[in-house]
Amino acid sequence: MPAQYDQLLQLAIPDSRQTYTATDAMRYALSLGLGADPLDEAQLAYVYEKNLRVLPTMGVVLAHPGFWARELDSGIDWVKIVHAEQGLVLHRPLPPQASVTGRSRIVDIIDKGPGKGALVYYERRIFDAASGEPLCTSTQTLFCRGDGGIGGPAKAAAPPPAMPARAPDLVCDIATDPRMALQYRLNGDMNPLHADPAVARKAGFERPILHGLATYGVAGHALLQAVCGYDASRIAEIAARFTAPVYPGETLRTEIWVDGEQVSFTVRVPVRDVVAIGNGRAVIRAARS
Repeated sequence: MPAQYDQLLQLAIPDSRQTYTATDAMRYALSLGLGADPLDEAQLAYVYEKNLRVLPTMGVVLAHPGFWARELDSGIDWVKIVHAEQGLVLHRPLPPQASVTGRSRIVDIIDKGPGKGALVYYERRIFDAASGEPLCTSTQTLFCRGDGGIGGPAKAAAPPPAMPARAPDLVCDIATDPRMALQYRLNGDMNPLHADPAVARKAGFERPILHGLATYGVAGHALLQAVCGYDASRIAEIAARFTAPVYPGETLRTEIWVDGEQVSFTVRVPVRDVVAIGNGRAVIRAARS
């Protein structure tokens, strides 16, 4: 049965639970390229168990409930889903290891009309399973291209945040490894689009593409490096809009504008002159004295 507004908004997504270890945290950082220079002590802190720190963007892969749009009776044409936006709020720095619980829900739906698709806004709140303390909140906007006409009240999507008109204050180039998609999928997203050349060609790409959340993670790394001095506790929020795919091996250029705690950013692929992430925004806490 095709998706219906009321049914989808009330969809019960089961709670999810995950126990992750220091090895998982290090694997996540390695999958995003940290440790490429094993003598860089700032990056080593995220890939070596001694006094291990955790990349803030790891929150987006924790306690994932699986591909609920396909596995539950959502009615969504899941083949035509596009990950449009990703947000993350860090309530506290992520611990190097923990058991966590994820509580997921659909927050809102905007019907763009028959043949125009629908926007589904999804939230996952992640808690420490032992203490019940909130760790982070992950949000996604899914563009369901095959579900226009789903119903619900008429409303428009919020406009993206405006970008500063001046030249960027900081620019950070990070090269991705040609194997990055193969490495990143070990964090849990095993979609063959990111590994199998035949599947990628069938989807219209010349070769497997990088996960959007890997591009998001590289942007988080750029902010951590350029703005935070590799102090993960300073990142409070990161939100981004995906605008173009990235191929593993490409260099990503993060352009950054700093206005106090409010930071704007875009991620470009210079070799193809495309914007992979647009209208990015982050909240960066002041450095501790």
